[in-house]
Formats: sequence, C-alpha cells, structure tokens
Amino acid sequence: MSISLVPYLNFLSGGTRAAFEHYRSIFGGEVNYLTFGDTGVPDMPADGIMHARLVSDSFTLMASDAQPGAEDTWGGTRVYLAFMAEGAEDADTVVGWFAALAVGGSVGVPLAMQGWGSFYGDVKDAFGIEWMVNLTAPEGWAPSLL
Repeated sequence: MSISLVPYLNFLSGGTRAAFEHYRSIFGGEVNYLTFGDTGVPDMPADGIMHARLVSDSFTLMASDAQPGAEDTWGGTRVYLAFMAEGAEDADTVVGWFAALAVGGSVGVPLAMQGWGSFYGDVKDAFGIEWMVNLTAPEGWAPSLL
C-alpha cells in the first residue's frame, strides 16, 4: 500500500518561507517553493508562497501562505504534529528536534518519562505550530540533550 498522510500548514503574514527554512535547518531535506507570482495569482504578493514542500529522510511537510482574511475563518480546533519514535537512535534524533523547535517558541510539557512508560513532551515553535514527541526508548536511556 502506498498511502501517506502529509500535514499541510497555513501561515499568516507570509510566514511560510521563514518557517520552512527553519524546519529545513532542523530536519534536513529539500524544500521546493511555488510562489503566487509563478502562477499569476492576482491580489496576492508575487513572492508569497502558494505551495511549499519539505521532504526529509523521515517525513514530508507542505504549506502555503494564508489567503487574506483566513484567520477570520479558522476555528478553535488545535492540531499537533506528533513524532512517534522507538529505540535509542531515533530517540536521540527527536530529542534534538524537540530542543531545536523550542528555540524561540515555548515548551508546554517538558520532555520526560510519563506514567504510561514512555517519554513525552510538547512544544509550540516560533511560528505557532505545535509539536508532540512520543518515544519509547530502551531501558536506561535518558535524553542527553535536555
């Protein structure tokens, strides 16, 4: 089966390019942009991002700059992007991502062992996107970066 779920984010005030350059610095990978000017969309800034795609070794993210007035139609639904990881190597990777996403943002729940037996933490990045980290690590493993 070749089905994947790819988060598609919208950023107010033309924030897509800055957010995706930040994400590329954290996650690696390649970013491609299509601007409103590339497609001749009227009434939008020519350098605004109509579509962005970040393809990393682990996942893909897509996004665009929000249309004017979009914030008036956005409801109160909150969405988190959740990383699920197992094993020491993946755990070290997502702990690094968690720390990098927290720069300029805010940690809601510090990454720590939880009562259900896994490490968990959540962070809102500098662009207002909320991320969760859930990881099952080998016995005796502890986050080295936090």
